[in-house]
Amino acid sequence: MILEYSYLKLPNLFYELVKPSACKKPEIAILNHKLMQELGINTSNSQEILSFLQLAEPNPDAQTFAQAYAGHQFGHFTILGDGRAVNIGEWVQTEEKRYDIQLKGGGRTKYSRGGDGKATYKAMVREYLISEAMHALNIPTSRSLAVIKTGDLVQREMAFEGAVLPRVMKSHIRIGTFEFARHVGTIEDLSALCNYTINRIYPQLKTTENPAAALLETVMVSQINLVSEWMRVGFIHGVMNTDNMAISGETFDYGPCAFMNTYHPNTVYSSIDRDGRYAFKNQANICKWNLTRLAEALLPLLHIEQEKAIAIAQEIISSFDQIWVNQYYKTMLLKLGITELSLDLVELVNELLSIMEKLQLDYTNTFLSITYPQFLAEPNIRDEGFLTWRNKWENYIESGSGMATARTLMQKNNPVCIPRNHLVEEALDDMIIGNKGLFEQLLNTCQNPYSYDSISSKYMQSPEENFDVNYKTYCGT
Repeated sequence: MILEYSYLKLPNLFYELVKPSACKKPEIAILNHKLMQELGINTSNSQEILSFLQLAEPNPDAQTFAQAYAGHQFGHFTILGDGRAVNIGEWVQTEEKRYDIQLKGGGRTKYSRGGDGKATYKAMVREYLISEAMHALNIPTSRSLAVIKTGDLVQREMAFEGAVLPRVMKSHIRIGTFEFARHVGTIEDLSALCNYTINRIYPQLKTTENPAAALLETVMVSQINLVSEWMRVGFIHGVMNTDNMAISGETFDYGPCAFMNTYHPNTVYSSIDRDGRYAFKNQANICKWNLTRLAEALLPLLHIEQEKAIAIAQEIISSFDQIWVNQYYKTMLLKLGITELSLDLVELVNELLSIMEKLQLDYTNTFLSITYPQFLAEPNIRDEGFLTWRNKWENYIESGSGMATARTLMQKNNPVCIPRNHLVEEALDDMIIGNKGLFEQLLNTCQNPYSYDSISSKYMQSPEENFDVNYKTYCGT
C-alpha cells in the first residue's frame, strides 16, 4: 500500500515535513470497511492498517507533512497551518482519483501555536458519524477511514481519552491556502499553487484562456452547490472560516456543526459564534464573503494590470447572487417535487418557510409530512395558513406531473432522518464509556437517510422543546 506525495512538489513554504506523534497504545475503535473497499485498500489486518496509517512504527520512507495556510477566522486574518493534523500522503486509485489521507489529532507541528496537536476520542467519533451521515445524504464531504484510540490522555478542561481520525478528502487545499500564498509567498509561489490545484482537482481548466479566473468561477459554483445542499437538509457548519472551506467543494471540519430541528433562519449552535456570523440564514452570504477573499488572493494571476485584475474578479463575484438564487431555489423546489423555476414558485418556497418559522415547525419533518402522507405530523401542521399553502402546492403538482411523480422526486431530496443533535449526544456519551450500541444504531440509520420504511420513528422525532435552547456545540478537538 504505497502513498504518493505530489503536494511536496510545491515550494516548501507550503508545508513542514513532520512525523505523526507516537501513540502509546493504538487501538482501532471504529473501522470504515465500506470506505476501504471503495478506495481499494485491501486489508483487514489491524497491524497492517496501523502501519499504513503511520501509527504502529515509524516508516523511514514516508514523507509525512503538515500544510501551511492562513484564514479569516470570524472575519479576522490569521496565519495558520495544520496544528493538529499530519498528512500521511495521497492514496491514488487512478490518475483522476487521488485522495489525501490526513491524521486529525496526529500531533504537534510548527503550526500548533502552543497547542498539543492531539484530539479527544469523543470529538473524533463525532466527526466520523457526521461525515458519514453527510456522505449518505449525498453531500460532498470528507470521509473517515477509522477512529483509533491512542492510549494517551488529552488534557482539556479535564483529562479525556485521546484518538486519531484518518480523514480522506480529494484535497485539503483551502481558500486559506491561497490567502497564505498571497500574503506570505511570492507571485511565483501563488502561481505554483494555482497550477497545482488546477492540475489536481480541476484539470479541465488547464486549457482555458485565463486559468486563474476559471478556477475562481469553478470554485464559486462548487461552493454555491455545496452550501445549497447544506440548506436542503438543515445543516449548519458553524465555523465557515476561510481555512475551513475546501477548494474541492467538500464539507470538512465537523467541530461545532449541527443540524437544525425547529426551523428558524437565525439558528446558531456553535459556542464560539456569539454574534451569529455563521447562523443558518447567513451561510450564503458568508460563502460569497469567503469567495471574495479567494478573488483577492488570486488578483496577481487574473491579469498583469491590477485594475483589469480587479475588474475580472468583480465581474465573477458579482455573478454570485444570481447563481445562488437559481441554485438555492432549484434545490428547495426539488424538496417540493418541482423541477421548474419561476418567480411564483420562488414565492411558494418563501411562503412555506415563513409559515414554518411562524409555527415553529420542525424543518426535516415538515417536508417529510408532505412527502409521505402516512407520516404523522405535529399538531401545528394543521394550521389554517399551512393548509391553505398545502392546497395551493397540491393544485400546482396535480396540474403538472402529478403527485406520484412529485413524491418520487421528493423522496430523493427530503431525508427521513438526520443526525438529530440529542441522539448524537446520547450516542457519543454512551460510546465513550464503552457501549457501542446506540452509536452503531444511529450510524446505520444515518447511512440510509432516505429509507422511510426501514427507520424507527425515534430517529424522526424532534427533541424536547427546551433542548435546542440550551444546546451548544464546540470545536472539541
